[in-house]
Amino acid sequence: MADLHELAATPAWAALAYLASGVLFILALRGLSSPGTSRQGNRLGMIGMLVAVATTLVLHGTGLIQISIAIAIGGGLGFVAARKIAMTDMPQLVAAFHSLVGLAAVLVGVAAFLNPQAFGILDTQTGHIHNVSRIELGLGVAIGAITFSGSVIAFLKLNGNMSGAPIMLPARHVINLGTLAAIIGLVAYFVTDDSRWVFFTITALSFVIGFLLIIPIGGADMPVVVSMLNSYSGWAAAAMGFTLHNTAMIITGALVGSSGAILSYIMCKAMNRSFISVIAGGFGGEAPAADGGERVERPWKRGSADDAAFLMSQAEQVIIVPGYGMAVSQAQHVLREMGDLLKAEGVRVKYAIHPVAGRMPGHMNVLLAEANVSYDEVYELEDINSEFSQTDIAFVIGANDVTNPAAKTDKTSPIYGMPILDVEKAKTVLFLKRSMGGVGYAGVDNDVFYMDNTMMLLGDAKKMVEEIVKSMK
Repeated sequence: MADLHELAATPAWAALAYLASGVLFILALRGLSSPGTSRQGNRLGMIGMLVAVATTLVLHGTGLIQISIAIAIGGGLGFVAARKIAMTDMPQLVAAFHSLVGLAAVLVGVAAFLNPQAFGILDTQTGHIHNVSRIELGLGVAIGAITFSGSVIAFLKLNGNMSGAPIMLPARHVINLGTLAAIIGLVAYFVTDDSRWVFFTITALSFVIGFLLIIPIGGADMPVVVSMLNSYSGWAAAAMGFTLHNTAMIITGALVGSSGAILSYIMCKAMNRSFISVIAGGFGGEAPAADGGERVERPWKRGSADDAAFLMSQAEQVIIVPGYGMAVSQAQHVLREMGDLLKAEGVRVKYAIHPVAGRMPGHMNVLLAEANVSYDEVYELEDINSEFSQTDIAFVIGANDVTNPAAKTDKTSPIYGMPILDVEKAKTVLFLKRSMGGVGYAGVDNDVFYMDNTMMLLGDAKKMVEEIVKSMK
């Protein structure tokens, strides 16, 4: 195996190639900021990664057969996953991929610790790892291990293998803070003593704290968790980039880490959460259970597909509000068909997206894009909220907490302060959900169900919309 310290004397062409890949990554990130340019952004990102990988392989010509086999296996698995995984399962796929990034960082760190000479981080005079490299190793392995175990728990919760309800441990804040303090202290001590017990204790504690940080988080807060773990995976990759002396890896990791942190902040603001409490794993824990406890029966109006079809065909404007219920039933395609039929009758159709609708950032945008809904018809909360009061029909399909007025009126509610879509201001609200017995992830009943201007459409989202489409035709 070639010594990676040779990267310190990187040829000019390789430095330019890494710079080009970094520019492509930045352009990719810019492209992903808008649905209209997201595909181009993805392409630029893939080209940048191809340039970076090819450059590294040319610089280190040994072991190409083994590396090619590894690339073929990983690429094959990724291709199969991309083809088979449904869009509704994308949140758990993203969590699984984050865990692999974290595990890769840990494995690279372990390899560098066990064979520092091969990685060019050994001080030949003292026979120990360079002090700066010890800091990089300690931080990289710690962040990678936290990312891995935290992402595994997020995957299990999203996939239904674990309960989505918060799992509370006694004195969890004390345990978490104590474990984090121990990790930070051991990383500092690792600079003075690079013994195996120090390194592997850091690794083990980091695996544990990743688990402890995520288990108290409820399903309603998973969008923030996914973006937060995305940030962690980026910083782990950046730390390992310093260990490997790989410029492209440092740039990529820093971009992913910083963009993930910014997205986490935006998501926290959208949910009225504290960013610090997210990092500490202290949010989502006080929400009531999903059953919402004992509920008081109140009068409500039930409608049919024929009723909904007639009301919407007579409207001037319909705003469609998708939520996780749409994703579960995979109703996005028939929903787009319904929208096309309404537009054919002269009805203005818009889609309102809440930042935390679904189970990951941009979940609803991805599903609507898959159904070929025009980007011009999709609006974010701050851009469309003022239009509900002038809208004839608000068609809510599987979105509960993000439309719940309790976020504005009930100071005791776990969602109080969270910005919501003001669907209750529309002339008529058509609220599609599976049954009246269910509530959102926050476990809070929605007053919109019982308002005079609301008509409940109960049943499977896809089947109900299909019936509405038939009535329209």
